[in-house]
Amino acid sequence: MQRCLDLAIKGMGSVSPNPMVGCVIVHEGIIIGEGWHEMFGSLHAEVNAINAVKNKELLKKATLYVNLEPCAHHGKTPPCADLIIAMNIPYVVIGCIDTFSKVQGRGIEKMIRAGIEVKTGVLEKESRYLNRRFLKFHEGKRPFVILKWAETADGFLDKFRVPGNDHPYPVSSSESHKLVHRWRAEEQAILIGTNTALLDNPRLDVRTVKGKNPLRIAIDQGNRIPSTFHLKDGSTPTLIFTGQKLEGTTNLEYAQIAFQRREQVLKDILENLYKRQILSVLIEGGCETLNIFLSQGLWDETRIFISPELIGSGVKAPEKPTYSHSVERSGVDELLVYRNEEDPFASQK
Repeated sequence: MQRCLDLAIKGMGSVSPNPMVGCVIVHEGIIIGEGWHEMFGSLHAEVNAINAVKNKELLKKATLYVNLEPCAHHGKTPPCADLIIAMNIPYVVIGCIDTFSKVQGRGIEKMIRAGIEVKTGVLEKESRYLNRRFLKFHEGKRPFVILKWAETADGFLDKFRVPGNDHPYPVSSSESHKLVHRWRAEEQAILIGTNTALLDNPRLDVRTVKGKNPLRIAIDQGNRIPSTFHLKDGSTPTLIFTGQKLEGTTNLEYAQIAFQRREQVLKDILENLYKRQILSVLIEGGCETLNIFLSQGLWDETRIFISPELIGSGVKAPEKPTYSHSVERSGVDELLVYRNEEDPFASQK
């Protein structure tokens, strides 16, 4: 099963809104086929693993391992449960159940009815953690939300700046900066507020790593972001939430929401993204945007770079969550990772 997880993660950033799935087929203790879901719309992991088996007769005495329940519905590809049955595979071991409404145990039920011996819950926590974005989307009816910021050792995000006059203070290291670009490539969307857009004029792309640019999102109630800024350059799909009804252009869409209901704004944004099949969003906004997500509990993971820099004054960083966290290292920076304890995956690393 661990091999399934190792294979599955190769699909990170390429298979959304599908889950990451790896599959291993074993005959008499020897792996005879393996595969993973490589790209959205392409063959599923089980199909790739079965296709990799040279002697298909061995399948009749083999065990198929997969980290997520095989699908039982017709999507862009036929049901994997049907293929497993057709190939007469007698044993199937599953990491965790797929809680997507079109599956939810139906794949398991179909295989058991066909006489296949099915075992579930093997490395279940690890399997759920791997697909925490997919599972949060279907169980929580909203995208998986990751908050990210970098702060100095004395707790500041930046020096005080005036839009258009100053560059952002380089809080984090070049290694951390590159890691953030890798994170962007792993998520479907990235979001900032108006102030961050005006101060930094960010590109919000993955230019320092290989990968797909996420959907760029900005919250801009009064349409204050200039048309000359990177967010409106048409280089990559961009969505701007505003209080006005505006016409979009190439790769630029405006979505009107009711900003009058302040406490409802984030929920409306997340609901809009849910309807767009956005499984995950990385929040790279400033203190105000981050604090709103934190105060409303609308987050699942918080990643904080702690730089050894001391600047004495400036824009205060948000209060860190009170939950337990892991500590890692990125260059000279310390990286703290918090997981929302109200989330069912909080105890899983």
